[in-house]
Amino acid sequence: MTGYNRGEIVLVEFGFSEGHGSKKRPALIISSPPYHASRKELIVAAITSNVRRLLFGDTKLEQWKTAGLLFPSVVTGIIRTIKTDLITRRLGILARLDLQKVHQHLRSALGF
Repeated sequence: MTGYNRGEIVLVEFGFSEGHGSKKRPALIISSPPYHASRKELIVAAITSNVRRLLFGDTKLEQWKTAGLLFPSVVTGIIRTIKTDLITRRLGILARLDLQKVHQHLRSALGF
């Protein structure tokens, strides 16, 4: 069991999709408790402060301050599976309504 929960925002070392390099950035844990019970990884969605560019699958957060973020932010459709040792620290928890919007947008992006 990982000790992390869906809806938590964590600071992680997030690898670039090109395969070279990484950047510390906030990420939203989107995996479920049953997933966490059997694995040592988490499924996360990257968070960016670039709120001017919204792409399909992205969700602009309404309550970003209460979630522990420093700037207006967007949960992106960029999803990764990460080992828990890539987490630097916990930042906060996403508000219920924002989390529901993220789930809805990710379901659409994944065709579920």
